[in-house]
Amino acid sequence: MTERAMPLDLPARDASAAETGAPVGIPGAASGASADAIDLDAQTLLRRFAPVRRAFEVLAWTSFFVGQSVFNSATVWMDIQRVGLDFAPWEPVVWEWSSNLVLLALVPLVIAFERRVPLYLGVLRRNLPWHVLGSVVFSALHVGLMVFLRKGIYDLYGARYEFGDWLREGVYEYLKDWRAYAGILFALLFYRLVLRRLQGEAALLGEPDSGPAVEPIARPERFLVKKLGKEFLLPAAEIEWIQAWGNYVNLHLRGRDYPLRSTLAGISARLDPNTFVRVHRSYLVNLSLIEAVEPEDGGDARLLLKDGTHIPLSRTYRDSLRSRLI
Repeated sequence: MTERAMPLDLPARDASAAETGAPVGIPGAASGASADAIDLDAQTLLRRFAPVRRAFEVLAWTSFFVGQSVFNSATVWMDIQRVGLDFAPWEPVVWEWSSNLVLLALVPLVIAFERRVPLYLGVLRRNLPWHVLGSVVFSALHVGLMVFLRKGIYDLYGARYEFGDWLREGVYEYLKDWRAYAGILFALLFYRLVLRRLQGEAALLGEPDSGPAVEPIARPERFLVKKLGKEFLLPAAEIEWIQAWGNYVNLHLRGRDYPLRSTLAGISARLDPNTFVRVHRSYLVNLSLIEAVEPEDGGDARLLLKDGTHIPLSRTYRDSLRSRLI
């Protein structure tokens, strides 16, 4: 391994490349051929989806809340006419659009908060109270911004908007808003579950029900990957690099990412230190696959792997990596 500068336009890895090795057979696991076929179909779908994923997510949330605004405006106006209340046709439109546009604006905040305070079984009891508090803040922001918009629009029409008693109306709005908050979380978690089912999710092998373990549990040699109801084993030594991703780490192997619920520090402590090295706050790399170190301005660098992939190397870990490579 030499330290040298390389051109930036190296050929990128083909993320759709098929795995060269068949999955290790275990009871109930998929055969090599069937697992590869399922894997290729799922990866093809994910590869086509990846470039438009962000646009799809924005469009999906926007379409939902715009649809809510349109249909709720129509039904509220029909109710007003049926009861015979004295409201102008534009008023229910203002009520519904102001409410739903603020909810749409709050969706990124809910997503960001869930990443910091995740909801899964291991931490549900500890984190659920934080989300109860989060729903209160969510409702307060929703009501405050909604009323602000309504007052501004009413002023443009030369009218006056009265929200009513803030305590009573605030409680009423919260009884609706906590359901909106929970609905956003449910949609988010369900969406992630679908993606994980397509992508395949890795897990550490646990202790057997009986008899000795066939490999060290504290230093795993393989990971169990579940994909679309099938299971196969992933050799730890063949993992090329690992990236931190929210509440998960992605195990990267032959153009595929397998998410594992763990922190980067946690999985680093479990892997063979002679095989994997920390190179960045978000990356671990397989030492045997490093081809070159490419210095960059500012003291940082990037690693060139043997397949042409580039991984960032921060100055914090550069000296320790150099000592491992000598």
